[in-house]
Amino acid sequence: MSEPADAVPDAREAMDRLLLGGPRRWTRREVARRSGVDPERTQRLWRALGFADVGDDEAVFTDADVEALQTLGRLIDSGFVDLATEASIARAMGQSLSRLADWQTDMLAALLREHPDDPVDAVAAAQTLLPLMREVQDYVWRRHLAANAERLLAAGPDTAADRRELAVGFADLVGYTSRSRGMGGRELGAMVEDFEGLAADLVARHHGRVVKTVGDGVLFTCASAVDAVEIGLRLPEEWAAEDRPPLRTGAAFGAVLTRLGDVYSPVVNLASRLTSLARPGTLLVDQELARLLRGRRAYRVRPLRRVSVRGYDHLQPWLVRRRPGVPVPGEDTGPFEDFLDELTDDVLDTPPT
Repeated sequence: MSEPADAVPDAREAMDRLLLGGPRRWTRREVARRSGVDPERTQRLWRALGFADVGDDEAVFTDADVEALQTLGRLIDSGFVDLATEASIARAMGQSLSRLADWQTDMLAALLREHPDDPVDAVAAAQTLLPLMREVQDYVWRRHLAANAERLLAAGPDTAADRRELAVGFADLVGYTSRSRGMGGRELGAMVEDFEGLAADLVARHHGRVVKTVGDGVLFTCASAVDAVEIGLRLPEEWAAEDRPPLRTGAAFGAVLTRLGDVYSPVVNLASRLTSLARPGTLLVDQELARLLRGRRAYRVRPLRRVSVRGYDHLQPWLVRRRPGVPVPGEDTGPFEDFLDELTDDVLDTPPT
């Protein structure tokens, strides 16, 4: 059965009403005039949100766009957001929500495949689905905001909201590029989904936060050094399988600047360098994180040979392993193990050079 000639235009109009609140009927300058926000500023915010430029005569905006700019004006007038940071905030929101929209577009594509003869039926299904998704998104956002507010209030009024002492960790798939070349799109997508799903689940279990994922790697933070180490040890263990590339991890601890959902600090670079030095299936940490593990018998911490990498001369990596509860043939145990612990303590007491 062939679709009616006007089915696709009807579906587009219906989708615009559903997602944008009405038809596209205003140009950029008309939106600026109706919202009271000057055209140059509207264009700057439009780009910051991640949208391509539109011609001055293109009627691509809706009444919802006018209302959004008016709301932004009220937000700035409140003093909560100033002119100097509005573009940065718009950029952070645009990047985060763009990824969410990409995932939801895949769901919409599945609806269209289920209704190939009548796209309007797919829109009708979306009318039921999208409001439910919006409610869930609002709930998840509020819960994350509540968790962050709890952490902020617990830290006290004298603590800078954007500067914290954190453990920063990386997990990296070894040989991802070469292995992905021989994989089909669906197989590669399934592997990436499995990796990101495992990482998100494990980081959440240990009170951490996933800052970002990039195909073959994940960046996370934790307030606790022990939680960061547990993530760094468990990720390679739980990921390991014959049909998967091995995983290596690295972590460092120190002062971190958090800004618009991202993290900035030499600690981030140090964790990345340690990850690149780690062998498959292992965890390397910096001296500060190794020091925070002192006295914890659950872990065996050993210094490795110093190396020079970009940005760091004579970097001292520390290998962290779980101390076995049951002696294993070939494992160091007893007095010799205690002797190695004493040597490790001596190295930890030596200031880094």
